[in-house]
Amino acid sequence: MQVKKAATPFYEKLSFVLVGLLALGYIIIIGKEVLDPLVFGFLFAILLLPIAAFLEKRLRFHRALSSLTSILLLLALVSGILYLVGSQISNLASDWPMLKSQVSQSVNDLSDWIQSAFHINATKQMTYVHDTTKKIMASGGDVLGQTFGALSSLMLFYVFILIFTFFILLYRRHLLHFIIWAFSDEYSAIVLDIVENVQSILRQYILGLLLEMFVVACLACTGFWMIGAKYAVLLGIIVALFNLIPYLGIFTALLLSTLITFATGTIRATVLVAGSVLCIHLVDSNLLLPTIVGSKVKLNALITFLGIILGEMIWGLSGMFLSIPIMAILKIIFDRVESLKPWGFLLGSGNEEKKSTMKKMKPSTADKT
Repeated sequence: MQVKKAATPFYEKLSFVLVGLLALGYIIIIGKEVLDPLVFGFLFAILLLPIAAFLEKRLRFHRALSSLTSILLLLALVSGILYLVGSQISNLASDWPMLKSQVSQSVNDLSDWIQSAFHINATKQMTYVHDTTKKIMASGGDVLGQTFGALSSLMLFYVFILIFTFFILLYRRHLLHFIIWAFSDEYSAIVLDIVENVQSILRQYILGLLLEMFVVACLACTGFWMIGAKYAVLLGIIVALFNLIPYLGIFTALLLSTLITFATGTIRATVLVAGSVLCIHLVDSNLLLPTIVGSKVKLNALITFLGIILGEMIWGLSGMFLSIPIMAILKIIFDRVESLKPWGFLLGSGNEEKKSTMKKMKPSTADKT
């Protein structure tokens, strides 16, 4: 007589899942110094893969040379953007006397308003400012040392990204064979399908972000130029770059653009620039982002926002950037593994899975929904 195996209780499954998630989160946190540049290198390698393949097949480059050339082309593009931003900042620095005069006048106006509103005379205000300045100058050495250390760590982080990108491009076939070999033969087709879809979706997502940034920069530069803002190109680039930070970048772009316009222009121009940034954000979030980027990853807004918050809690600013690509990878995997398909449905927008889900539901239940 065959004994029927008892099903695993729900609380036991839940305990295993929670312990696994806690262990995985701990490993991700303590491994940030390695995993962070490794994931960025993986994304850049996927983006540069068509260029490297073209150099190998068409121009007969060696794989190492094609990988290095692809990275150099990427560095040239980034250097061009940095040169454009730097030239605009140098123009801003040349107007330092005017900026200083504008800020001084604004400080005097603010001091007069504080005196009339809170009855604090200018002498007490200046005493407080001088005391605060002395405290800042006393800790200036520590601040300078921390700034230098942060810049050094940042440069080392970028170097690691380039190194990881090069090696992933160089050993991409070796890594693919390992992934296929790690699973049994019956799952090889599913593994290949996941790998191909990850490459396609992430490449489309990154190119979509770059296209979105270009369109936002054009809209912002045109709008600021029509308003008459002095540094329209610089402000447009700032808005486009900070727009890459989902949900939170718009506030930083709004703050910087209004401050620069206030220091170099009039109150009217400042208000118009702030309104233009908000209008561009509305157009981007409701039209450009869903059309150019959202259609690629097919994640719903709730999961996206939660992922950004968790990414910032775990890895800081880089976690915010990487949260959406990582969730897109997870959705691709979940959609192709039968037992994980409900989780893929949870991450998705729901449109593509709606029909298949309704078929599984009872007619009475489907009518109620």
